[in-house]
Amino acid sequence: MTAPAMDAPSDAGAARRGDGDLSAAVPAAPGPLRRTLAVFARSKLAVTGAVLLLGLLLLCYLGPLLHPTDQTHTDLSQASLPPGSPGHLLGTTDLGYDMLGRLMYGGQTSLEVGLAAGLLATLFGTVYGAVAGYFGGWVDAAMMRVTDAALAIPALFLLVVVAAIVTPGKPVLILIIALVAWLSPARLIRGEALALRSRDYVHAMRLMGGGGGRAVFRHILPGAVGTVVVNATFQIADAILYVAYLSFLGLSVPPPAADWGSMLSAGITYTQVGHWWLIFPPGLAVVLVVAAFTFVGDGLRDAFDVRLQKS
Repeated sequence: MTAPAMDAPSDAGAARRGDGDLSAAVPAAPGPLRRTLAVFARSKLAVTGAVLLLGLLLLCYLGPLLHPTDQTHTDLSQASLPPGSPGHLLGTTDLGYDMLGRLMYGGQTSLEVGLAAGLLATLFGTVYGAVAGYFGGWVDAAMMRVTDAALAIPALFLLVVVAAIVTPGKPVLILIIALVAWLSPARLIRGEALALRSRDYVHAMRLMGGGGGRAVFRHILPGAVGTVVVNATFQIADAILYVAYLSFLGLSVPPPAADWGSMLSAGITYTQVGHWWLIFPPGLAVVLVVAAFTFVGDGLRDAFDVRLQKS
């Protein structure tokens, strides 16, 4: 009759040890990065966009190593060869340049200018909008009137005027495109800053003697990082389109260098004689890269949504 009573303490101890073992066996909750990647991976369009971007990067930067071509010297004996010609998978241009090689080298220029201009515009516009939104008052009013005045002028008109004044080149194209592309992220981040400056942790920082610079760079900008990252992808896509616009109008990098827009501009005159291969590959490349950045941007927007991370 006393045996169960004697065993009770050991059973209770075992139960307590079991509870401890069960609590230790509970898996840790996934971190923010893993939750963000999980939401991103659930979007088929976002994954498709990422795969497209990876494929285009490999084509433009590793492709020339596997398919070396001369994109400096013309060879009129090889001019206007159709796709499938020996040694020329996508044919040749009117000057004898291998079309596949030119597509790859032109893609390097378009991607580099688009990425640099988009990131530069996002960086400047983000800081500009955060400062305006945080300080508010006459500072916000003055800074936003500058933005509104610039937005009232068509972006393509500004690009053409500035590009016609200066000599086109990679650094110049980057600065010209960034000059008009920073306006949209500035207004977007300004709205985020207006909402974030009223948070409790920002008020606490002020009470502790923190200045405006610390508030902007240590609290406002980190709080808007999701919006900044998503907007950067769209800015890069727009910048690549701007590169194509300017190049199509003849305001591109000087030859023999090329980009996808200048290839379209050079090939459009030969469409009436059936040389479709001069415009189809670069046109398709522009469409694919812009669509890829758009898909990735949509996926990142969902990935940074806290409500979707909890589902």
